[in-house]
Amino acid sequence: MSEPLKTRREKEKQARYESILDAAELVFSEKGYERTSMDDIARTAALSRALLYVYFKDKAAIQRGIVLRAGHSLCRRFEEARQTADTGLAQISAMGVAYYNFYREQPDYFSALTTASTTMADADDELAGEMFGCKAETMELMVGAIHLGLEDGTMNRERIHNPVETALYLRGALHGVIMLCQSEITESDLEGNFSEESLIRHTMEMLTSSISS
Repeated sequence: MSEPLKTRREKEKQARYESILDAAELVFSEKGYERTSMDDIARTAALSRALLYVYFKDKAAIQRGIVLRAGHSLCRRFEEARQTADTGLAQISAMGVAYYNFYREQPDYFSALTTASTTMADADDELAGEMFGCKAETMELMVGAIHLGLEDGTMNRERIHNPVETALYLRGALHGVIMLCQSEITESDLEGNFSEESLIRHTMEMLTSSISS
């Protein structure tokens, strides 16, 4: 097979792979993961059931592909957030805003990453490795901002003993409050007191003040 032909076929294969994930995201959003069948996905992707199985052995494999997409999406958001600020503290704050916006603008991806450890348990080595690399890159972006904050003086050296530990604390705390808003705080709890957005903003202010100089 000539190289141009091989390249074209690889591109076509990748395009079909992505179109299947697009279709699955649409159906999962409309019907929910449990109520969606492989036939639903094949029909939405305008493919035969047999061809769908050439690309994905089952619905769980498709969901793993979506989890990886979600990981890449969050990583891109963090990269873009870091580029909007010059100091380490401002970069961490920007990534906090990016994480909240990720939750608001791509809730299905946010949910996918929340359950990623379970979803990816049966992933093959290649997919698992790519997901691990994506998670590592996202963490490195946060850790890099913390190192910068320690160097430029915007973060407190006496409070930050381990940048990795601090990055985990910041993301974990913000994630916890987002999950609280999502599942435990009802509209009646917020009404007349504060909004979800104000609670998230307050949380980010408290988190950044806990590490600032």
